[in-house]
Amino acid sequence: MWSLAIKALLADRAKFLTSLSGVTFSVLLVNVQGALLLGLLQKASMLVDYGSADIWVGPRHMTNVEMNGFVPQRWISRVRKVPGVERAEPYIVMFSAFQSPDGRMESVVVLGCERSTLLGNAWTMVEGEASAIRDPDAVLVDYYDTAKLGDCKLGDIREINGRKARVVGMTNGIVSFTTSPYVFTTIDRARQYVFALPPGHCSFYLVTAEPGTDIPDLVARIRREVPDLDVYDKHTYGRMAMHYWLTRTGIGISFGLAAFLGLLVGLAVVAQTLYGAVNERLKEFATLKALGADDGCIARFLLAQALGNALIGSALGIVLSVLVALSPLSTPRAPMVLTWQIAVVSVVLVTGVCLLAARLPLRRVRYIDPACVLRG
Repeated sequence: MWSLAIKALLADRAKFLTSLSGVTFSVLLVNVQGALLLGLLQKASMLVDYGSADIWVGPRHMTNVEMNGFVPQRWISRVRKVPGVERAEPYIVMFSAFQSPDGRMESVVVLGCERSTLLGNAWTMVEGEASAIRDPDAVLVDYYDTAKLGDCKLGDIREINGRKARVVGMTNGIVSFTTSPYVFTTIDRARQYVFALPPGHCSFYLVTAEPGTDIPDLVARIRREVPDLDVYDKHTYGRMAMHYWLTRTGIGISFGLAAFLGLLVGLAVVAQTLYGAVNERLKEFATLKALGADDGCIARFLLAQALGNALIGSALGIVLSVLVALSPLSTPRAPMVLTWQIAVVSVVLVTGVCLLAARLPLRRVRYIDPACVLRG
């Protein structure tokens, strides 16, 4: 019965290609939407995930990196004396105003790291060196944000908060989740560039642990030393930043709705194709029932066709998804992070949709009278 079902499926190529296109489109849409969502969420935690700090210490109720308060910098000495702490450095993440030569203003996020260690500095460059921010008035901007920043190039002079800023390097794809570009510099210069930071304060303490130190245990010790602050390891804080943007904005609903609509398209196309095939072959199904085939046998026939559509369409959809993720459509501005987990989820969902679609024509077959073969 299984081989007969597949042969019947392939016999009518036009209907088979129609149903196959619906399944392929559903898998492609679920994968692309999932990859885009994951790519955007990873941008929200990029500074945490790719930074060199093992632990982030910041103000109470810190939920994400870019929108935060500030902490007294003098408390960092209490963190540095905790056993297991190799280094603890102040870090600034604050919004400011970037001015282009034509007078146009652009909101930017200024990232200021300690000059001696550069803990929290850029980690990937396309032009210049990350260590060049030690030079006078030096800043790093991202290559993909240059258009926003007045088409700046290496060596160009700009102003941030009325202070001179010279572009000495360009990062490679370190693009903010928000619309505000990142600007890397030293912490002393960052204090001059930002508006709202009180004297003697910073945004975070970045902590690196001594080799072999148990990170959760070190986090607990730092919390006891600075009970007025929040302390998280990098993995926990990174997930918190992703969760913040997922729940506080509509991106989760919008991407999920688009994927759901793709599944509905697949359901409609496959169900319509299977139902049409059953209507065209009512006499053949009646003949099978007259020869002794029961409803279970017919159900396996339809399920085999649905699974054939699901497996072949899923394979094509995953191949197309990989090609899209590797194409120029995936950029640091809208990255596509396609993982095997997303691919598996898409296949499972679409297979479930196809099996559900097979139940619709099954009800039609159950009421076929085998005697209609003799009357026909």
